[in-house]
Amino acid sequence: MAATANPGASGMDGKPRTSPKSVKFLFGGLAGMGATVFVQPLDLVKNRMQLSGEGAKTREYKTSFHALTSILKAEGLRGIYTGLSAGLLRQATYTTTRLGIYTVLFERLTGADGTPPGFLLKALIGMTAGATGAFVGTPAEVALIRMTADGRLPADQRRGYKNVFNALIRIAREEGIPTLWRGCIPTMARAVVVNAAQLASYSQSKQFLLDSGYFSDNILCHFCASMISGLVTTAASMPVDIVKTRIQNMRMIDGKPEYKNGLDVLVKVVRYEGFFSLWKGFTPYYARLGPHTVLTFIFLEQMNKAYKRLFLSG
Repeated sequence: MAATANPGASGMDGKPRTSPKSVKFLFGGLAGMGATVFVQPLDLVKNRMQLSGEGAKTREYKTSFHALTSILKAEGLRGIYTGLSAGLLRQATYTTTRLGIYTVLFERLTGADGTPPGFLLKALIGMTAGATGAFVGTPAEVALIRMTADGRLPADQRRGYKNVFNALIRIAREEGIPTLWRGCIPTMARAVVVNAAQLASYSQSKQFLLDSGYFSDNILCHFCASMISGLVTTAASMPVDIVKTRIQNMRMIDGKPEYKNGLDVLVKVVRYEGFFSLWKGFTPYYARLGPHTVLTFIFLEQMNKAYKRLFLSG
């Protein structure tokens, strides 16, 4: 009976026992949702700065601190958490799929002797997981962008979504179901860039830190690896992210969309706002992505360790 209730640390093939796939997906989503609760205000600031000065060189916000203080003055403390429900749903869909698929593929491609996949293979795994997760999470992403952008508009132009479910229902009813997947291509492209950088660089950074002999597999190691991963991801993904944000927030003008496609966004941003506007909001982007990366992986690592200790220890 003991063997049935508490299986050994190794399976029949000699490999260490791991948690079921469903648990991996669940932990991935919970880790992302837990991190979102802490970084939602930074996500809102990032989105506002990426939309500020749209179509002109004059920006609404000079710095991320200016953006934060302006939002607090105009919308209050509650205002900086606008779109939290959409952020949580995005993590429940996008992050659950992304981290779940990444973990499963990573373990399948790990050698029988425990040798992890090489760097390029890690990147490929990350891109596959990211693109799949992005497709699943695009409706929540559209709702999040619109909800966080609403406060910068005049009162008569605001969409006024009450929560993420109200947003999804209204978008489908007023603009058609396909609108829920508006910007799906740039969203998936961003996810490919983000996950190739984030997941692969996290695994690689963690492995490098452990091999250095100065770190053990603990929270400090996870923190340092996550900060490195977040920096790499920020630098690589910002131009793609601003394309995604602009397309998902755009309105129809005289029956025509503001932007034709992602390339049109890039051209207009460079022409009217300057080349370096593609990296507009670098500080809040990293301030959001860095801590979110750190918190997600810390929560994920701790849940995995707790599960192994409680259910898989021999």
